Amino acid sequence: MDRQQQFLLYIFSCFSFLLLFSENTRVYGSSHHHHHHHHRHRHLFDFRPSKLFVFGDSYADTGNNRNSLASSWKVPYGITFPGKPAGRFSDGRVLTDFLAKSIGIKSPIPYRWRKVVGIEHWKNGMNFAYGGTGVLSTLVPEPNMTTQIDFFQDIIHEKFYSGSDLHSSVALVSVAGNDYSNYIATNGTAQGWQPFITKVVNQLVMNMKRIHGMGVKKVVVTALQPLGCLPRSTFTSSFQQCNGTENELVSFHNLLLQQAVIKLNNDTKKGSTFAILDLYDAFMAVFKNKGEKPGSSKFVNPLKPCCAGISTAYSCGSVDANGAKKYAVCDDPGAAFFWDTVHPTQEGWRAVYSALLQEL
Repeated sequence: MDRQQQFLLYIFSCFSFLLLFSENTRVYGSSHHHHHHHHRHRHLFDFRPSKLFVFGDSYADTGNNRNSLASSWKVPYGITFPGKPAGRFSDGRVLTDFLAKSIGIKSPIPYRWRKVVGIEHWKNGMNFAYGGTGVLSTLVPEPNMTTQIDFFQDIIHEKFYSGSDLHSSVALVSVAGNDYSNYIATNGTAQGWQPFITKVVNQLVMNMKRIHGMGVKKVVVTALQPLGCLPRSTFTSSFQQCNGTENELVSFHNLLLQQAVIKLNNDTKKGSTFAILDLYDAFMAVFKNKGEKPGSSKFVNPLKPCCAGISTAYSCGSVDANGAKKYAVCDDPGAAFFWDTVHPTQEGWRAVYSALLQEL
């Protein structure tokens, strides 16, 4: 049985547990959910951030993961920007780049390159995100999020960033689901989903508090995107429909996160220090978009990846022993929402970010 089938089996066996929570989830999924949007986003940037510090995984990594297995350094990654593979898990720019641009700064330097470039490149902040990692440890070697925050702490101790630098900064915390893929890969049980999701969110909340405690004024965390809509899940329906059971698990994660962020803000003297970037709603808004909104991208088949292995045994960027391609790339990455089986294209991220801005 391959990993995908195992996953579906797990997911379906989890469904019974999820029915227990679906009452809560539905409330937040409907009017209640939207009631909190404005509360959550209104003050996302009530000041002008001068620096961006980034933690998390491949949705935010701009070049830290140099592991030889990482696809982000293989052709055809980076074909749209910067024109060659440069460490982003996409054909071009990723979430970090769009957030930096909207703040009005350059994308922060990846931590790995901090000593290679001049110190003037540190002025926009620093990116500690590392593709494949999770909130907890995953099958990808370190650094998980705790270790990434340790790196940040070391840099602060080196006194490169002053207290006022940190106070005028924003942190982006990206969580795209690697903890959950790892849970399946290590044979986690169906009964264990609920406590495991709770454990991940609790640790995530501790991480956010820790980053804020180091002096960062604003901490923005991503809600989990609809994992059931990633091509790795939709290929069983020929990329026609999302896996609703997986998305129920995602809703449980997002519900816990939402409750935690409301509590964090209530406990913080300054009100809305913590905010959620609702990738779930943004992805869904893009999938449902028929191109009516001005400037919004319409994708003909948003669930189908642009770059995929010629069979499910292969992935985007894979080659055989002789270097022959084992994958195919679509004619126009700009017309595709997903780049590979997990990551959006640059155009996909642009659409998601404009959907987020409409929420903001």
